[in-house]
Amino acid sequence: MKRSNSEAVAHIKRVAVLLFNLGGPKNPEDVQGFLYNLFADKNIINLPFGLRQGVASLISSRRAESAKKNYAYMGGGSPILKETQAQADALEAYIAANTKGIEAKVFIGMRYWHPFVEATVKEIESYAPDEIVLLPLYPQFSSTTTLSSFQAFQKAYKGRAPIKQICCYSDNDHFIKAHADAIAAKIKTLKNPQDCRLLFSAHGLPESIIARGDPYKEQVESGVARIMASLPTPVEHTICYQSRVGPMKWIGPSTDATIEKAGKEGKSILLVPIAFVSEHIETLVELDIEYAHLAAGAGVKDYVRLPALGVNPTFIKALNDEVLKALGSTDTVIGDHDCAKCHKFCPKRKMA
Repeated sequence: MKRSNSEAVAHIKRVAVLLFNLGGPKNPEDVQGFLYNLFADKNIINLPFGLRQGVASLISSRRAESAKKNYAYMGGGSPILKETQAQADALEAYIAANTKGIEAKVFIGMRYWHPFVEATVKEIESYAPDEIVLLPLYPQFSSTTTLSSFQAFQKAYKGRAPIKQICCYSDNDHFIKAHADAIAAKIKTLKNPQDCRLLFSAHGLPESIIARGDPYKEQVESGVARIMASLPTPVEHTICYQSRVGPMKWIGPSTDATIEKAGKEGKSILLVPIAFVSEHIETLVELDIEYAHLAAGAGVKDYVRLPALGVNPTFIKALNDEVLKALGSTDTVIGDHDCAKCHKFCPKRKMA
């Protein structure tokens, strides 16, 4: 017997997909508050509550003016919300066009500025989904990004819908292909491709965080290895890490030192922001202005920076695949990376 329209609708699964991102100030007046929220996160500064708040207040007040100058290059605020909204819209449209039996609404939750995860949780609860998929816009898992966002959601969410957490996807085939295709296409346009050195730049972390079991560096390296294996012709490459702050020892080599080395060796640079999928201050100011200036002074022949993946169709397909994988799995945590061992911060373990 043919089902009625109302019966057919009842079989459609209502899914809320929550995209996590860092967030950023909308205007100069927001900068100090944004910095305070960042440094007050226990996953960023591992100190007791009161002491951590004091340190966050001190750092944010001291860094606010210099940060405002950098944000001024982008009109006074960060474009990350606009970038993330475009990704959310593209993913929602892709799911609607390519998936049957699912009504998906894609939400945005920022960790350190509006719209905060906590506010977005209320929107999700009003939407009343049958299932929730948490999808960080951090391809590589880190306790300082992915875990922090998961914890913020879990603290705020009071509903009963089943929750699926996408831990990491830096080994997703479409994520790899999106990068490999962009690199191969750009190399063809370079004046002297034989002199090109690929620099895969990722946000740095203090060595102490990696020593505690954070798998971020391992996942960056694994993804880069797969990208290099996917390129049609061999190219020199180096993995490096940017955005170092404070006196701690950070993982390396640093991006600035790697750029200077390339200049001394007569190389051109094609820089790939391997850990950033949205344009923001680390790409538009640090990479495009500060490091471009450094490259020119260091004698680098050509300095070319690939854009973040943004709404690259292959990347959006990677995000879609992760959502479908999560919905089709009985596991509550989904990740593509095969870690050598279950790391301390793995969401599959109890999250402190």
